[in-house]
Amino acid sequence: MKLLFIGDIFGQAGRRIVADHVADIRSSQSIDVVIANCENSAAGFGVTPNIADELFRYGIDVMTTGNHIWDKRDIYDYLGRTPRLIRPANYPAPAPGTGIYIHTTPSGPRCAVMNLQGRVHMVPTDCPFRKADELIAAIPDDVKVRFIDFHAEATSEKMAFGWYVDGRVSAVVGTHTHIPTADTRILAGGTAYQTDCGMTGPYDSIIGVEKDPIINKFLTAMPIKMEASRLGAEFHSVIVDVDDATGKAVSIRRHTVSGG
Repeated sequence: MKLLFIGDIFGQAGRRIVADHVADIRSSQSIDVVIANCENSAAGFGVTPNIADELFRYGIDVMTTGNHIWDKRDIYDYLGRTPRLIRPANYPAPAPGTGIYIHTTPSGPRCAVMNLQGRVHMVPTDCPFRKADELIAAIPDDVKVRFIDFHAEATSEKMAFGWYVDGRVSAVVGTHTHIPTADTRILAGGTAYQTDCGMTGPYDSIIGVEKDPIINKFLTAMPIKMEASRLGAEFHSVIVDVDDATGKAVSIRRHTVSGG
């Protein structure tokens, strides 16, 4: 099974480049499952029901999120009725939604998609390591392909998590920092890994936001209004090929498209 994971879709620029390229990538790369992090797709902060529906129409099968999932309150009910949009599983009850979705491909094999959030320099949540144990234990034995979006700030926590679940899932790819890392590899136990997938959105920016207000904030320490940039769109993703029979990763590679 071949998986495409799209890094944090940021604002209108991110949505536009996904609309322009995801169908072609799916076809040309023989992708079976398209997964995307959409937590910044509404002007850089959260996701709305209309935008989630829009992204699903482009051909995304399952969407993950992170700490910004709570920015738009109208998404709360949507989470409850749309299981293909998941949020970090280690938010404590009674947070709406769920942190895992098992997707059935048109050809039959299934893929478990999980979403967890780190705790270093992040809001307090339950332990992602122990929650991962719970999620993995609950996956049916016949679902061999297992993907985790680990949404976290610290590279050390992301790497520790990758090694912790190595051999028990097919892939762990990090999100949240919007900066793609160059450590794409397969760990010793057969789990594909990359610390951060990067952002699908405007790279003529500071992690998606217009540059001047952010620079001014660093210079003055004063509050500023952040606006999503629309310039320099790039599509950042990874493609993971997984052995259906074992759930082990065969390969992982970065896939980037520039959109202007």
